[in-house]
Amino acid sequence: MKFTRFLLTGAVAVTSLLSVADDREDSLSAGSFTVSPAGRDAYFRPAPVLSERQRAAFQRGRAGFLRPWVVFGVSAGDWGLGPTFVADRCGGCHSRAGRGAPPDAPDEPLLAMVARVSVPGTDPSGGPRPLANYGGQIQNRALQGQHPNFQYAYAPVPAEADLFVDWEEHHVSLADGTRVTLRRTRLRIENPAFGALPADTMTSLRLAPPVFGLGLLEAVPEESILALAESQRRLGFAGRPNRVRDAIRGQSALGRFGWKATQPSVRQQVAAAALHDIGATSSLFPRQNCPAVQTLCTHEVPGNDPELTDAAWDDLESWSLGLGVPARRNVNDPEVRRGATVFEDLKCAVCHVPTLRTADYFPRLPELSRQTFHPYTDLLLHDMGEGLADDRPDFEAGGRDWRTPPLWGLGLSKTVNGNTALLHDGRARDVVEAILWHGGEAEVSRDAFRRLPRPDREALRRFLNAI
Repeated sequence: MKFTRFLLTGAVAVTSLLSVADDREDSLSAGSFTVSPAGRDAYFRPAPVLSERQRAAFQRGRAGFLRPWVVFGVSAGDWGLGPTFVADRCGGCHSRAGRGAPPDAPDEPLLAMVARVSVPGTDPSGGPRPLANYGGQIQNRALQGQHPNFQYAYAPVPAEADLFVDWEEHHVSLADGTRVTLRRTRLRIENPAFGALPADTMTSLRLAPPVFGLGLLEAVPEESILALAESQRRLGFAGRPNRVRDAIRGQSALGRFGWKATQPSVRQQVAAAALHDIGATSSLFPRQNCPAVQTLCTHEVPGNDPELTDAAWDDLESWSLGLGVPARRNVNDPEVRRGATVFEDLKCAVCHVPTLRTADYFPRLPELSRQTFHPYTDLLLHDMGEGLADDRPDFEAGGRDWRTPPLWGLGLSKTVNGNTALLHDGRARDVVEAILWHGGEAEVSRDAFRRLPRPDREALRRFLNAI
């Protein structure tokens, strides 16, 4: 597969930033990529427009998403796990294509989350500068010499560290006297296996986000996203793109995916996650994730060369691009429509842009072309204030910057994943808490929300849970 298949062409009209979608009474959230919600499978279904051949590739990719990775010689999955890793399969973090959940108890190990680390400065590509002994992400699991069928045992590879989350709570009051408990995450790193982390180490907790609808977001032309940034500047907002390394094309590119918009394409996102989260190499990232000091890691027998084959990579990309988006619910409910007006009045739609349109032609999956859809994102970075800051730059994203996350399908999270964790580290347990954490560019909107009467707050909640 050649990178030219990802080039976006064609002009597209930019939707007004301050208007909720004109067709908000229509339940279609993603044009012909809309699927009817179906319980726990709401995020996990193929778009109905896929051809028979595309659906076959989608199903192969889905199987790869669910299948475990194992050590070389074990027959229970794909060869190439580790030597150090966070999860043994894609679905271990993105359960049913949805979001992860932060741990509740202080002694519960970190799962479905990652801990990014770096020190001041940049790497040769302009990204974060990794730690010499640990790389750019702490791997809290490793091959321990015991495997599902106990037929093979290798020298145990030590995990890089144990990771835990501690919670700090405080209370805020709304204008009508309602008290809301907010909680903040504190990453705790114990038992570092390769020496103490440098004193200037910067850390960032990241919750696994939902992965449905990524194809539509990739198919939005770059010029449309830049036009949104320009329109926001005229309104007094400061959304801007992240420029990141496109390793497939060998050049700088606009970032679209990840909490700080650090990945330019679905294809690269798949390969990066395979390496950093599972420990599986690819033709794009062929070197094992083993700093030189981790000698047992470097001596571990690889599963294949590469471990994620190009064919399997193609299928995982096809699955990601072909996932449908659940339809909006209760669109004609008067309270939902009232909530849409509140959303607009608070200027939430400036950044959570209701409507985008894909390119006139998207070569990788032509069915994504000319789609009008409603993700409620601008794919831009925004300064979200000190309360949400991780103080860790990532390419052109600063320590207070986060990409506007899509809001579509939010109300189905409890059904699909059993939790409603929101924001980059899962600190918010519902939309009210998430809004109250907003600062920086969103401070005015947050303060206006705090002044809302309870009926308007509830209407806004119903709207957000309906889209």
